Amino acid sequence: MNVTVFEVGPRDGLQNEPRALSVARKIEFVNGLAASGLREIELGAFVRPDRIPQMKDTEKLYEALHAGKIRAPRANFWALVPNLRGLERAMESGATGIAVFTAASETFNRKNIGMSIADSLREFGKVVRHARAWGMQVRGYVSTVFECPYEGKIKPKAALKVIDGLADLGVQQISIGDTIGAATIQGVDAVIPAAIRAHGAKKLAVHFHDTRGTALAHTLRSLEHGIRIVDSSAGGLGGCPYAPGATGNLATEDLVFMLEGMGVKTGVNLRKLSEHSLAFHRKIGREISSRYLQAFAASRRR
Repeated sequence: MNVTVFEVGPRDGLQNEPRALSVARKIEFVNGLAASGLREIELGAFVRPDRIPQMKDTEKLYEALHAGKIRAPRANFWALVPNLRGLERAMESGATGIAVFTAASETFNRKNIGMSIADSLREFGKVVRHARAWGMQVRGYVSTVFECPYEGKIKPKAALKVIDGLADLGVQQISIGDTIGAATIQGVDAVIPAAIRAHGAKKLAVHFHDTRGTALAHTLRSLEHGIRIVDSSAGGLGGCPYAPGATGNLATEDLVFMLEGMGVKTGVNLRKLSEHSLAFHRKIGREISSRYLQAFAASRRR
C-alpha cells in the first residue's frame, strides 16, 4: 500500500501564525520539505491580504519557483483561491494546481468566506470551469465535516451533500476536513465509506486537526476504509483564523512515523524532514506540537 502525504504547512500551517514570515524564510521552508521527499505541497493562497496577511506574498513564492529558487523539480504545488479574481492571480503566477474551499456548516462558511454553501458552490463552479479549461488541476476542501464551532455536530448527510456538490463541479480531488479536531470514529465511519462509495477512494483525501489528540486515530480509520491521500503539516503547524479553539494540523512527522511502522510507503525521508522541521520551528520561535518531533528533539539533546 502507498499513501500520498499532502503537505499543507506553507499555507494552512502558516496562515494562523501571529506574524508573517519573510519570503526568504518561506522559500527555505519549502525547499526543506521538498528535499525530504514530499511531492504534493500547498504553497500559498491567492486571498485578500487584509483577511489572511500571512499569504500576501504568494505571487513572490511562485516567482521564486519559476526562477529556480525553490528547488523541487518532482513536486506538485498548489494554491488556494477564493474566487475568480484569485484564480486570475494564480494563472498570472503560473500556478498549475489550485484548491477551492467550502464547508458543511452554513455558519462557518459565512464567517470564513462570506457566502452560503450554495453560493460558494455556484462561485466555485465558475472557478473550476476556467481552471480546468486552462489545464489546471483542481482540489476542493470541505471544512467542518464532522463538527462546527458555531453549529455543533454536522449531520453526515449534510456533509456528503457538499462533497457531492464539489464532485459535480468537476473537482478532481476532495479533501474531507475535521477543521476543529472534533471528529469521532463513529463520525468517520458515517462519512468516509459513504463518500468512497459515491466517488471512489482515489478522488478523496482526509484532513484532520489534532486539537483533541485524535488525528492519527481518525487517519488510521480512514486508511482502513480505503483512503490513500492524507493532508498533514510539518511539525503540526496550523489552525484556522475562523475556527476558535482549532489547533494545529496532523503533524507530517507523526503521520510518516505511523505509516512507516505499518510498512506503508510514502517516499518521505523522516530524518531529513524532522531535522528540517526542528530547525524551522526554532528559527520562527514556534512551539513544537508534533509528538514525534518532540521526541526527536529530546534525542538530539542527549
